[in-house]
Amino acid sequence: MHSSHVQAADSPIPDASCAHASERERVCSSTPGPRGWRVVLEVAGFITPVATVITLGCAQPEPGVDFRDARLAVVDMHLHQGEWQGVPGSTQEFLASRFPFPFNLNPEQTASGILSAEGVVAELDAAGISRGVLLAVYAPRSVGVATNEDMVEQVAVAPDRLWGLASLRVDDWSAGGEAQLAQLDEMVQAPGVVGVKLAHTHMHFRMDDPRYFGIYEVAGLRQKPVYLHTGPSPFPGTNAEPPYTDPAFLEAAIAAYPETIFILGHVGYDFINKQLGYFETCVTLAQKYPNVYLEPSALGSEGSDPTGEHLPHIMGRIREAGLVERTIYGSDGPQSPGFVGDYLARTTAAMESTGYTVEEARAVLSGNFARVFQVEEPTL
Repeated sequence: MHSSHVQAADSPIPDASCAHASERERVCSSTPGPRGWRVVLEVAGFITPVATVITLGCAQPEPGVDFRDARLAVVDMHLHQGEWQGVPGSTQEFLASRFPFPFNLNPEQTASGILSAEGVVAELDAAGISRGVLLAVYAPRSVGVATNEDMVEQVAVAPDRLWGLASLRVDDWSAGGEAQLAQLDEMVQAPGVVGVKLAHTHMHFRMDDPRYFGIYEVAGLRQKPVYLHTGPSPFPGTNAEPPYTDPAFLEAAIAAYPETIFILGHVGYDFINKQLGYFETCVTLAQKYPNVYLEPSALGSEGSDPTGEHLPHIMGRIREAGLVERTIYGSDGPQSPGFVGDYLARTTAAMESTGYTVEEARAVLSGNFARVFQVEEPTL
């Protein structure tokens, strides 16, 4: 879900023995397509399954996603990049234990493939997504490090498809805080960098600690939105106490920096107990402050929402609360092959079942992102 890592896929590897047309159609509709599988499977050393998938004749999807009587462009604002070596050993073990077969046989190679710009773009292509956003992360005690420099380098591989969010280190703030703020100020002005990424629970600093409010000042001055992980995280080494996870502790910063946009990632979802967590707190903050936005990534996956009830509830509640124009789509991919496309399908299904109009879905999937991050909205 976070940083330079991959979580286990929520859908199984396709049955490579399918021979009938109906079965071929089923596989093509539920997998990322030949390019996505080729990138990851070749890296993992599994060539035969790829050849079989290609033989099945799965066509590359056209850009966009069907919603009611329209086809809509999509921006995925939450995608990870990095290297396996940047992940602490305990988190490597946690991730490897959740990889599906055969990817668990060589987790390092699997991760290296899917976390590259090429791997991410392949997942976007397979899902019909026009643009994606790669995140830098500095959380050495929990989910690992994916540097700003690596993020900028990966964005440059496909600048017509990828943007980036910069981050910074906070683990030695008393000695190096000013230098980190200066570096952040420089990085958010790099080509393709459109915002800032923070995760207090992973980075071990309180949401209400004013020593770090300079981050929001830099972001506001540069007009770069700040994406913040909210809610408890399941990864080893995180701090699950409320000051690190409950967005209510962000209110002082939100109120103090009205020119800075705060995007509440995962809308406060409790990934440990698979419950709504601080979702209603996020709704309250968004209703109270015009600079607060919502992003419901990862929480609706099969692994995080086994009953399938939470994502429709959240999307319906957002609409009921009048916050559609304040909601931005993200998946928290790539995780594993097919996750990016699967999460998009789950989200559009949740919006359709809760009464979203075409224009409301368009706002969530691309329009709100373009407006908030001041970029051109993709067209089909």
